[in-house]
Amino acid sequence: MKYLDEAGCCLWSPVSYSYSRIGEQKRLEQTERRGRRISILGLWQPDKSFEYALACGGFKSPSYIKLMDSVAAEALETLTQTGRLTVIVQDNGSLHTSQLTQHQWQRWQEQGLFLFFLPQYCSEMNRIEEAWHQLKTHELAGQMFEDEYDLALAVMAGMEARSINGGYTLKRFKFNSG
Repeated sequence: MKYLDEAGCCLWSPVSYSYSRIGEQKRLEQTERRGRRISILGLWQPDKSFEYALACGGFKSPSYIKLMDSVAAEALETLTQTGRLTVIVQDNGSLHTSQLTQHQWQRWQEQGLFLFFLPQYCSEMNRIEEAWHQLKTHELAGQMFEDEYDLALAVMAGMEARSINGGYTLKRFKFNSG
């Protein structure tokens, strides 16, 4: 079972609770430009693997389908070798339920990939939310980034650090968001 979700990161991190020396004020310099967000589409199998892709702005159905086609190819290999199905837990976001995406569902099932949709407004049931929280609070918190490139580098470094700490493999999909 794997958990799939999209999260966003901004150039300006929210100020978190912290301590400062007596008489000193906590201060974070904000960059001049606000910039676009970096979206991360992740597929997490707890204690085993984390696969993700980055996009400036948000993901569209063609990129999601391309990622899922790759996952379906792996699912077919798993099904052939072990007889086990692959299940993806995800929310009901438009990315996951678009007409274009729905046309792929039957093909993915034939490859041993099944989608489980969480009830609406129950994103906390998706365990990947824990991973996003850890990334944002331990790897990105309290930082301001000059541009989207610096933010993307920080997200990739944060994902690498989380995989080392969590003892799981990490794979980054590379493609243009469509």
